[in-house]
Order: sequence, then structure tokens, then C-alpha cells
Amino acid sequence: MAWCPFAKKMELQPESDSQPAIRPTQFIVHSIVAPWTPERTYEYWRDSTNLESHFGLGYDGSLGQFIGTQTRADANAAANRRADGSGAVSLESASNLQASDPWTDEQVETLIRVGVWLHQEHGIPLRLCRSADDPGYGYHRMFSAWNPDGHACPGDARIKQFREVVFPGIVARATGKTPTKPAYEPYPGAAFFMNGDRPALGKSSPIFTAMGKRLVAEGCGRYKVGPGPTLGQADVDSYEAWQRKCGYSGAAAKWPPGPTTWNKLQVPNV
Repeated sequence: MAWCPFAKKMELQPESDSQPAIRPTQFIVHSIVAPWTPERTYEYWRDSTNLESHFGLGYDGSLGQFIGTQTRADANAAANRRADGSGAVSLESASNLQASDPWTDEQVETLIRVGVWLHQEHGIPLRLCRSADDPGYGYHRMFSAWNPDGHACPGDARIKQFREVVFPGIVARATGKTPTKPAYEPYPGAAFFMNGDRPALGKSSPIFTAMGKRLVAEGCGRYKVGPGPTLGQADVDSYEAWQRKCGYSGAAAKWPPGPTTWNKLQVPNV
């Protein structure tokens, strides 16, 4: 079992000894939807549920570790442990009760430190996960296999921070290079585009404007007006036309966007 040297060790038993080993290939970040310290998170895992994460992160950047990173923890759904023995390291971070607030500067710094340590300790590759079982870095809402209940975890503000600050910061510190903004918007996860089981019509983001412009450029625009920052039915219809152009049909061509067609669309980073 690997224990992070700058985390406070608060080992959960019997989970730490009884759960199966994993080969860590991913790091997945969560919001716990409570303003808890690592100590309070530990007490919750110990006393109130048989679930747990590897790490807990407080608003002040304090870090607790509950399970060694080479042992399965239960926060990641299908990413906990796969048939080949690989699995994800999970971190629950303090948030407001809606999981809508951004990480504090102290939390961002600790997330970067943990990300670098996992790369150095376990060789997790310095890339965003391209699919649910692809090695790399991600967040709970990124793929439905990680988040089958569709929780808004982390919220949009933290997803933006993860893509623009946290992950580039991990890469920069691990490689000694200045972070650069990627040319294209990383896939934000299916939940970004949905409100439960329906398209998130009315949601506003500059990503939708950039997406729509690319759809028009690819000959898939179904707009009478726009595109614009507010998700509308024309955006849904246009993206479904793009998925059909990419060779998908039936249910596979329906909204929401998937990572393969999203990456192929090359939506400019906004």
C-alpha cells in the first residue's frame, strides 16, 4: 500500500486490509457536497457508510488519506477495480451543499501536489482520461461509468478549474514546464450536457457557442438563429447530425455528445 507523505494518515479498518488490491492508473476528483475537514470525512466513512475514498481534502488544503492507493476504494463506481486489476485513486473535496462552489486556492494547490505525487509514485500518465478506462486524470462527472447516478460532482466551476488550472498545473509541475492552455476544449463529460435524463436546455456556457460554430463549419448546423451560449434544441439537433456524419446511428447518434465525436469536432478552447 502506498501512503502519501504529505497527507495525514487516518486508516479505515477493516476496509484497508480486506479490500482487493488495485494497480492505480487514474486519479478521479470529487466534491463531497459538505464543508467537511478530512477528519470529519474520515468519521463519516468510518461510522455512517461502507463506502470511502482514498483521500479527503478540506477547504484549507488539509489532506487526509484513508486507504492506501494500491487498495480499492469505493468512490469511483466502475473505476474502482477492473478485471485487469487496474483502478482509480479517488479524492473527495470539501464543498458547499450544492457542490457548486469553486475550489479554494489552498485546495487547488493540494490537488496539484497529489496529482504530481501519483504520477511519480504510480506512473499515472499526464493526460486527461479519453474514456472511462483510459489511464490519466479526470473528475467524477466525466464519464457515466464513473457516475451512473448522474450526480453533479464536481460542479461546473470546479470542472472549469480542473481543465484550466489543476490539470495544467499538475503537468507543469511534474515536467518543469510552464502550463499552456490546450487548443481544444477537453471533453467535459456527458453530465455537463444533461439535466438528469434530458438535455440541459437553457444552460449557458461559452462552450456551446464554440461547439455550435464548429458544427456549422462541418455542415451540420441546424440553426435558424445562432449559435449562442444558451443550449437549445438546435444545438441538440446539430450535434446529432454531426454524430450521424461520424458514422453513428440510432441511439448511438443521440444527444449527449460522446468523447470520440467531441474530440473529433475540435471545439476551440474558450
